[in-house]
Amino acid sequence: MSDHESPVHVLSTEECWDFLRANEFGRLAFHLAGEVHLVPINYAVDRQRLVFLTAEGDKLLGVSMNSDVAFETDLVTEERATSVVVRGSARELEGSEKYVVEQLPLRPWVNTPKYSAVAIEPVEVTGRRFDLSRPWLHDRPTGAR
Repeated sequence: MSDHESPVHVLSTEECWDFLRANEFGRLAFHLAGEVHLVPINYAVDRQRLVFLTAEGDKLLGVSMNSDVAFETDLVTEERATSVVVRGSARELEGSEKYVVEQLPLRPWVNTPKYSAVAIEPVEVTGRRFDLSRPWLHDRPTGAR
């Protein structure tokens, strides 16, 4: 990398969606009872929105009471870190709209019943990729773990 090249790269909207499609795990931030909650979810992309399954509980109650949410997924390797953030509005899918989930590569990671499908309609999608130097990874003595 030259002295003038920035280690921070802003991803285009298309690159953000490509990254979202290539991954399936992230974190959902939502409001509930005056607090912000942050929980892991697995998801799938349906056109230009995210869809996840959930059981009745805090997530479903939270998005039903306040649809404003944020979602983040990332990937860190030895050489780079990538993060995509989606801010938007979440709502439970109902009726025939709920069956779109059956066409998506979306299955619960934990073997518990999840009967509610929720879609996040994006208001803003942003992403960054960071070229990491992390010199301590390269300064390890030979044979060290």
